[in-house]
Amino acid sequence: MRLISSGRHHATFEFGNLQVTSLRDGYIDMPPTRLRDEDGCTFDELPTGVPLAGGNLRLSVNAFFVTDGTRSVLIDTGASDNWHDPTMGLIYDALAEAKIDPTQITDVAITHNHEDHVSGLITPDGSEAFTKLERVWIGAGDTSVFTGRLEPIRDRVVPVSEQVAINDWLTAIPTPGHTPGHTIYDINSTTGHLLAWGDTVHVPTLQFDRPNVTWEFDSNQSQARTARATLLTQLTRPHHFIAGAHLDSPGIARITPSGNGYSLEYLAPPIG
Repeated sequence: MRLISSGRHHATFEFGNLQVTSLRDGYIDMPPTRLRDEDGCTFDELPTGVPLAGGNLRLSVNAFFVTDGTRSVLIDTGASDNWHDPTMGLIYDALAEAKIDPTQITDVAITHNHEDHVSGLITPDGSEAFTKLERVWIGAGDTSVFTGRLEPIRDRVVPVSEQVAINDWLTAIPTPGHTPGHTIYDINSTTGHLLAWGDTVHVPTLQFDRPNVTWEFDSNQSQARTARATLLTQLTRPHHFIAGAHLDSPGIARITPSGNGYSLEYLAPPIG
């Protein structure tokens, strides 16, 4: 995995026969009360080392574009203007900065149905962001999001109910817990695996050291905890990397065991 270009809103990596571009949609600030400890309770006091911005947790929001030079898939789409926050909705700037033509995107893979992951399918002016879009892959338990503003795309939705190959280098793997249809995407290049794991981790400065810590919006916290434990174990294998929606931008890293938890090594300096 080799960084080949970067800017304010993107970082592009050579990954064997593929190129992977992290696209920064921005950031969101959330109160620390969103966290739940191992007993399911809020923290009276956050552990040392968890940074705050104005008293809030600051979560990066990342999407990922993958191409082999012929076929391209965008994993998640950011928030567009649906978050009503000027710190979000930057994916279109990121695509332009990375010189990615939106018309080459025929497939979009959504990790789950929350608005900071799916809303970017529609631009702030109400038009479709990807005019050549043919398929939107999303967990079967999350397809109800395609109503209202997203209704025009509903006829292109491909529900994922079991592990399925999207092409010969991308596989969708259901990992319910954060939402009923939460899905990760295994990007398999000639040099290794990169897992785009959606909202498996929200606060990297805490949840790698204490993987049993969950998030208020995990629809099934026990299931989310189990999914995270399984993925963290898998990611310690050689030639495995992570692409995290809420890891610090650009959000691509490797994981190693550390004490009772894990340590995280980012593969590029922070952007944004």
